[in-house]
Amino acid sequence: MAQATYADDLAFCQKHAQLIELTNGAARVVVAPDWQGRVMTSSLAGADGASFGWVHRAFIDAGQTGTAFDNYGGEDRFWLGPEAGQFGLWFAPGEPFDLDHWTTPDGFNTGAFAVDAQDAASVALSRRFSVTNAGGTSFDCSVWRTIELIGADRASTLLGVDVPDGVSMVGFASINQLGNAGEKPWTREAGLLSVWILGQFKPLANGKVIVPFVAGDEATLGTKVTTDYFGELPPERCHVGEYCVLFTVDGQHRSKIGISPARAKDVLGSYDPDGKVLTIVQFSLPAGAAELPYVNSLWEQQDEPFAGDAVNSYNDGPPEPGAAPLGPFYEIETSSPAAELAPGESITHTHRTFHFAGKRDALDALSRALLGASLADIV
Repeated sequence: MAQATYADDLAFCQKHAQLIELTNGAARVVVAPDWQGRVMTSSLAGADGASFGWVHRAFIDAGQTGTAFDNYGGEDRFWLGPEAGQFGLWFAPGEPFDLDHWTTPDGFNTGAFAVDAQDAASVALSRRFSVTNAGGTSFDCSVWRTIELIGADRASTLLGVDVPDGVSMVGFASINQLGNAGEKPWTREAGLLSVWILGQFKPLANGKVIVPFVAGDEATLGTKVTTDYFGELPPERCHVGEYCVLFTVDGQHRSKIGISPARAKDVLGSYDPDGKVLTIVQFSLPAGAAELPYVNSLWEQQDEPFAGDAVNSYNDGPPEPGAAPLGPFYEIETSSPAAELAPGESITHTHRTFHFAGKRDALDALSRALLGASLADIV
């Protein structure tokens, strides 16, 4: 089956939800307030261009809601962490950390985000809800989320590199603010929340996710990459070099990697050699992140619940032999530090997504400059 165009995915989603389309020339981005304010997909070549987001048509056609994971797809969705552990949000108190007991909190799984403002290139959304962690602590949350297009000139400024001549691009940012809307402070003793942004993309048969990290001694900086979220990861699926990790994201093997805030850089990405597209994700990594608490989402009772990751990537696949995958898809994920907030305080996390298409030499130059990896290493 031929890959869906942007127009195909837009027309399909319009049958099921109210959408907001942001446009700037050939750059297009689709936002779905009805589906928790997700960015569903984007294009750098207008209506007939490739559709970059993974759209879960079977789930959307079925018209379900309130499932363990209302998986509409989308290349930027809002979640809160942590997923698991004694302060996890996906598991009720006393339940085992397995897929049978895994349930996404309603506040960011079902229902719409309100549209507060919009123009041709941006939309502002909001919602209030409560969540309860596995320790029984409840959090009253206010969320404000702005999606905005990023043009080539601003992309060059933000990324610190010029977009080469002949390279087409689409870029957008989600600016996500989480506030304590309750009457009690959020404390480490009872568990904390973090902003967790996840982008879902079509599996890459021949491509890789590329995650650069801070080089250095493990005795000083800790493990380069965590690979055992869902059991041991075969080494042929995750090559850990001196400066970056190459992660297979073919939708065939359920697995996940993570980079700690001591190792993380503020950029990561993926390369699709078949579509000739370089995807770059940049996010707000605070100065001194290594000293800040980051929630831990490992599926276990944790010794260090605030020693989690700043960056993750997930490759979907069957959770057990003979079982169906969730998609398949792959994800690029970024997180804020843990939000230790007094009533009325808030934290903001920005997550930017860029897709670049053009000649391989030009994309290779971008990959080397931003990710420290040659596309030849990936292919």
